[in-house]
Amino acid sequence: MPRVLVPLAEGLEELEAVTIIDLLRRGEVEVVTAALGAREVTASHGTVLVADTTLDAVADEQFDMVVLPGGLPGADHLDQDSRVRALLERHHAAGAYTAAICAAPKALASLGLLDERRATHYPGALNAADFPRAELVDAPVVIDGTVVTGRGPGTAMDFALELLELLQGSECRAQVETGLTRAA
Repeated sequence: MPRVLVPLAEGLEELEAVTIIDLLRRGEVEVVTAALGAREVTASHGTVLVADTTLDAVADEQFDMVVLPGGLPGADHLDQDSRVRALLERHHAAGAYTAAICAAPKALASLGLLDERRATHYPGALNAADFPRAELVDAPVVIDGTVVTGRGPGTAMDFALELLELLQGSECRAQVETGLTRAA
């Protein structure tokens, strides 16, 4: 069973975090949510999420994918956290997937993980002049090698389904998506 780490920071976008966690778990992916501090994390719109564990408890573990939910100031907290930065660098170097949605691709960009890659982000979250080696595009989801980026809350379901397909294959994705009754 694939293992995915979703770090949770104060001020995260709850729609993105919950959608990612929920859809991956529906697809038989082991999702570990890890708070940067206390296990109760208040999201950007006041929703309180309770993480499975803390980042300190799992910082040295290896995962198949690390996924950063966006939202502000949550994405800034992720970008500035040395433990998150070390995890991203280690997983990227090992060839594991790193993924971020909304404002969180800034954490990937600031580490150079978007250099020579196509990526998307929430409008205004990244300035092309600050990251000239990244090709920033206007798309719901972009997969470039082992880096996956998503546009924002409105694309969270598409983003999570793409992550699921990468981890569990197109048949699993189709099964989960059918259960969501998205199509008429």
